[in-house]
Amino acid sequence: MALNMGQKILVTGGGGYIGSHCVVELLEAGYDPVVIDNFSNAVREGDVPESLRRIEKFLNTQIEFHELDLLDKPGLEKIFKKHSFYAVMHFAGLKAVGESVEQPLRYYRVNLTGTINLLEVMQSHGVRNLVFSSSATVYGDPQKLPIDEQHPAGGCTNPYGKTKYFIEEIIRDQCTAEKDWNAVLLRYFNPIGAHISGQIGEDPQGIPNNLLPYVAQVAVGRRKHLNVFGNDYSTPDGTGVRDYIHVVDLAKGHIAAIRNLKDSCGCKVYNLGTGTGYSVLQMVNAMEKASGRKIAYQIAPRRSGDVASCFGDPTLAEKEMGWKAEYGLERMCEDLWRWQSKNPTGFSNGALP
Repeated sequence: MALNMGQKILVTGGGGYIGSHCVVELLEAGYDPVVIDNFSNAVREGDVPESLRRIEKFLNTQIEFHELDLLDKPGLEKIFKKHSFYAVMHFAGLKAVGESVEQPLRYYRVNLTGTINLLEVMQSHGVRNLVFSSSATVYGDPQKLPIDEQHPAGGCTNPYGKTKYFIEEIIRDQCTAEKDWNAVLLRYFNPIGAHISGQIGEDPQGIPNNLLPYVAQVAVGRRKHLNVFGNDYSTPDGTGVRDYIHVVDLAKGHIAAIRNLKDSCGCKVYNLGTGTGYSVLQMVNAMEKASGRKIAYQIAPRRSGDVASCFGDPTLAEKEMGWKAEYGLERMCEDLWRWQSKNPTGFSNGALP
């Protein structure tokens, strides 16, 4: 614990789903997170994200927060002048696959320009350590399964995935140019579940783009039924297969990455997943079991840009960072259901029950 005391970590997008769970793990590991967020994927409670307000309450702590957009470079400069950061955890960005197909320019502007601003400000303030929130979408259509880190990347099927891939390349080039930079690029599969307290979780604004929050909203009665996009894929039951990972396992992977930075690692890439693929219908069944409720669904046409199967090989992260996912499907669904049933309308429930 004492090792990390006073090590300040800047967390961009720390009010969002994955960012907020990482803030919890940072605090519990003895780090001092400073969070910035522009509320594009975080629910506001006064001047702070409701997620952080709740974390402060259940961990009995205080979290420094600044409302800031990465496109505001002078604002970013100000924060780097105020603090001496050991590392940056970069989550901030737009993240909906379908929306990125419709609004590519917006995705490129926000994700790429925002990251370049961040890297330039890091450079001018001598901050050389970075953990980047990437995605398995960088692999595009899998050429082989499971996908390991040697699988070709860049053949992305949507602009969102391309922004993640381009950012990886920018970081890689920067690490090559300046040898004292250390970066860990974490390619996530599909994070689900919630903190065991049931106080923070995924709270999509509007119609959920991801399967599990949608299923949970059907279970809690917020939505009539689930649309299953395609049941004619070459998978065991015809529905898409994905590698789901508990968000707390994912967050612990970021702590492992921060610790790994100490070893002058240059630029490293790791998959974070469980290595097991589950189909849409298997997930529906698991959520029915966790919630004790029937989940109505109907089959809809395939979505453009979706691949049939995608699951990763996470063994490199275990070998090199000592990280391995601990929680299985049942636990993921139980924790998701606890969050959803305690917070049927997400964070907008306001104060803690």
